[in-house]
Amino acid sequence: MRNTDSFAALTFRDFRLFWFGQLISLSGTWMQSVAQGWLVYSLTKSPFYLGMVAAAASLPVLLFTLIGGVIADRFPKRDLLLLTQALSVVPALALGILTSMGTITVWQVALLAAFLGTINAVDLPTRQAFLIEMVDRKSLVSAIALNSAAFNGARIIGPTIAGLSIAWFGLPACFYLNAISFIAVIIALVRMDARGEKKAGSENITLDLMKGFGFMKSNEDIMRIMILIAVFSLVGLPYISLLPVFAGEIFHKGAKGLGYLMAASGVGALTAALGIAYRGDIGNKTSFMSVACLCFSFALLIFSLSKWYAFSLVIIMLGGWGMVSYLAAANTYIQVSVPDELRGRVMSVYSFVFLGLVPVGNAIMGITADIIGTKNAVTAGGVICILSSAVFARKYLPSFFCSDRI
Repeated sequence: MRNTDSFAALTFRDFRLFWFGQLISLSGTWMQSVAQGWLVYSLTKSPFYLGMVAAAASLPVLLFTLIGGVIADRFPKRDLLLLTQALSVVPALALGILTSMGTITVWQVALLAAFLGTINAVDLPTRQAFLIEMVDRKSLVSAIALNSAAFNGARIIGPTIAGLSIAWFGLPACFYLNAISFIAVIIALVRMDARGEKKAGSENITLDLMKGFGFMKSNEDIMRIMILIAVFSLVGLPYISLLPVFAGEIFHKGAKGLGYLMAASGVGALTAALGIAYRGDIGNKTSFMSVACLCFSFALLIFSLSKWYAFSLVIIMLGGWGMVSYLAAANTYIQVSVPDELRGRVMSVYSFVFLGLVPVGNAIMGITADIIGTKNAVTAGGVICILSSAVFARKYLPSFFCSDRI
């Protein structure tokens, strides 16, 4: 089953167009993420509001992404992505204009974040399910890893540019640049030949959803993978929304320091994604996931306890490597296991537990940080992630040196 062609997915024209367009667009999205976090922190100086705005951005994914998966199976995926990318320009421009005018409030930021989150509820499962229709099945691992590489390469490019742009030109520049960046992926989608097949029939939404859940329920390994992702989303990944507090109050590094923290996480994540893309496949995915999830969990705990900025940059890189390695392997395992006609719905569940539960986690961590302190909240999250990862790894680590398992 191993595909020995390094970066095989880039041999497909449609995927190349999609990949390069995404890299530019996602860099703008990460710029906005950094600028939005710093804007909220500047307005409120409160970890509670950081958590609440992050929750507002992800809550629509929690509410609507399962329906988004049904939509992804019912309509041409390229057309859906063109619509979602065009609509994503609106909140970026609105944030830029309101911030330039000096009239922006934290509630306006939250409302615009929620609007973008609603768009993402359709965009995320559609984007995931579209990958296999741009490449052949044997190149799917390469496509998933390269897609992750674009996302995490943007995590380096976007936050770095954002930190410098905030310092030199002010916050509005980040929002305007993000609005412009969507043009790249829109042009790429227009030039593509692939449209995305319509897989679902004419049954009602409830029946369509139940078919996806029924498949997952019958696969114990997929359920284990999804449960661990859910734990990470609730108590692990929300540390990202609290990084402005680490940059401003713990390390005293300001907006530039925040940009470098997020970029460092992106370096580790990009290293993981490119490594997998270069290999072309992961022979023993479940054991690989076990090592990766433990790496992320221990890195999160150590980061929360660190008082040294340079050391923390290294640790957050390891955390980024562990998280993306786990997610890339999990994504591949699920996609090669699911029937084509259910892919959009199953990947909507993946998006639901990966990002949809983050608003709940952001709210929990924001409130907890407000009560017991940011460092203590992230430490508690790290401990929970370690325990959950140990339970997951207990089944699969004994076969770490075995191969040819999917």
